[in-house]
Amino acid sequence: MAEQAEMLRRTPLSRDRILRAAVALADEAGIESLSMRNLAQDLSVVPMALYKHVANKDELLDGMIDVVVGEIDPPVPDADWKHAIRERILSARQMLRRHPWAPLAIESRNTPTPAILAYLDSMIGTLRAGGFSADLAHHVMHAMGSRILGFSQELFDASRRAGRSGTTNPDPPAALPPEVAARFPYLAEIAMAASHDNASVVGQGCDDQFEFEFALDLLLDGIERLQQQGWTSSRRPR
Repeated sequence: MAEQAEMLRRTPLSRDRILRAAVALADEAGIESLSMRNLAQDLSVVPMALYKHVANKDELLDGMIDVVVGEIDPPVPDADWKHAIRERILSARQMLRRHPWAPLAIESRNTPTPAILAYLDSMIGTLRAGGFSADLAHHVMHAMGSRILGFSQELFDASRRAGRSGTTNPDPPAALPPEVAARFPYLAEIAMAASHDNASVVGQGCDDQFEFEFALDLLLDGIERLQQQGWTSSRRPR
């Protein structure tokens, strides 16, 4: 380990080395810990040395996003569109589990980074090669939203606000107070089922991965049905 650290210190500073060190820092301590000063300290250089390779923190974040998006598996060769899309989305989700800071970082960008644009372009290419019209592919991308990158914004999800959207099997939701449960009986019913149904498919509490795949498969099945029907937006009700 000491030899590896010494070798890293001797490795010439480069943009790639800086970005990978920044990713490692965010993985270990969270994105809020990332600063040019902390990163320079990890790399055993002065902060000004970083600016020769990245202009500012925004450029650093863009580069970090591109590094982790580059971990998503390439398209499965000769696979049908549904399998190819599903596998790549689940690969993206696994990437986010390794880098739980990434969803909030992606959402914070005003414009998509080059790696994200390349990923989205290839996903649209998979749909078009699978026989989708440009019209249907357009609406599919809207329906997928951030799910195509492996995450989705759940209602009142405190873990995402804390930058931990990649975590699995969060604590079961707290039981609603009796007066609240009496006023909102259906919410109470669902909360009780999620908290106490040990025989359910997902076990105790909500399993993020199961819920993600459940919604993904619903979308893909519906999209497949529309594609087979030759759906076009010109026929939708106004």
